[in-house]
Amino acid sequence: MHKHAAYITELIGTFFLVFTVGTSVLTGTPLAPLAIGAVLMVMVYAGGHVSGGHYNPSVTTGVLVRRRLTIPDAVAYWVAQVIAALAGAVVTVFVVNPRNVAELHLYGRDLFTALLVEVLFTFALVYVMLNVATSKTNPNNSFYGLAIGFTAAAGAIAVGRISGAAFNPAVTVGVWMMGLLTWYTAVLYIVFQLLAGAVAGAVFLALNPDELPVRPLPEEELTTAPAAERQAEP
Repeated sequence: MHKHAAYITELIGTFFLVFTVGTSVLTGTPLAPLAIGAVLMVMVYAGGHVSGGHYNPSVTTGVLVRRRLTIPDAVAYWVAQVIAALAGAVVTVFVVNPRNVAELHLYGRDLFTALLVEVLFTFALVYVMLNVATSKTNPNNSFYGLAIGFTAAAGAIAVGRISGAAFNPAVTVGVWMMGLLTWYTAVLYIVFQLLAGAVAGAVFLALNPDELPVRPLPEEELTTAPAAERQAEP
């Protein structure tokens, strides 16, 4: 039941993240970056003690590389996140009922720069999450949700007009379903976002070698974060 709760938590949080991204973009609100950062922050606080509040396959990849999640659980997280993204896209389109959707077409230098900023801010998002929510040097802190949410908001403000500021394969799937991205751009985004998450996990371990588990972690520690992940190793 504990694992099921974690997967459902990931589904709920990812759904509201994708739904907020979609409705903010399709309605053209100028406060979209703030709304996206805020919903990520509150969902991290709401579900962090159950699943870790990833809501992002790149974050899950980073936590897997950081060796705080098993491969089967990582796969289950990815599945829950993608299902939530598809559901979020469907509900968004139904609610907003957009007449005209401007699909983002990127070629040449524009595509390269978009991929670059997606990699940089996906790395930043995962790197921040690993440091504030999984490091044993920050046990039981109260700021991890703010740090994660504001990283997403900062990225959306800084490069939203360059790449769309997805920083998240689940969000990428969602905005593709909404007609905001071409399929080939979405595929490239997803590949590079996952790679950025893996690199962030590797960099975290390289900079914090004492964070490597010295023994196989109990199942409950592998599937919950940040609550369990922030606990010091015995």
